[in-house]
Amino acid sequence: MDSHERQFDKELGDLKKKLIRMAAIAETMIDRTISELVNREEKLAEPVPGYEEELNRLQIEIDEAAMTLLATHQPVAVDLRFIVAATKINSDLERIGDLVVNITQNVHTLLEQPPIKPLIDIPRMADLAREMVHDALDAFVRGDVALAQSVIMTDDQVDALKEQVLRELLTYMMADPKTIERALALILISRHLERIGDHATNIAEDVILMIQARDVRHPRTPRERPSQEP
Repeated sequence: MDSHERQFDKELGDLKKKLIRMAAIAETMIDRTISELVNREEKLAEPVPGYEEELNRLQIEIDEAAMTLLATHQPVAVDLRFIVAATKINSDLERIGDLVVNITQNVHTLLEQPPIKPLIDIPRMADLAREMVHDALDAFVRGDVALAQSVIMTDDQVDALKEQVLRELLTYMMADPKTIERALALILISRHLERIGDHATNIAEDVILMIQARDVRHPRTPRERPSQEP
């Protein structure tokens, strides 16, 4: 391996490390924000704005690094797909950070008033969404198609929980108009968590495209899922 190839591999490795860092930050943001909601402790989500700033900085660094790789090394085949996937994953992770900031704003609204009910489905949604982000990046790092496919399948569970949250909170709002503001805040949180799951699904789909050069974004039927064959 000559020095040019070694430098290329090092730059690819640095790109991967930054994406792993972004995913870890996103997971921490989800944890802190939902913990603040569940435990009703405002200080738990204090670091979230700082984490978002770091995500934004990393996003710019990754985009610039990817452009440099494309310009200076002119990669082909699998390396090209890796770089393209990295830029798309980068964008999804940054958007996840934005969604967590939106959740935090709704959490602050909720903590100003008594809780409507014990929280069960939203913390479960958050756990699933965080696991999806983790597993999607793990699939990217390991080149694991089966893990990427499991992320795509998990998205159905998140969607189902969001619908359950909506149905239940609509019942509360109809029974007592005083709960409307709090119920709407919880509905928005559930929608943001659903979107986080969607972004994790995007990452998983990009992983499959990167590894197998197979686009699974638009299955022929809603229930169709990608094959596990390589």
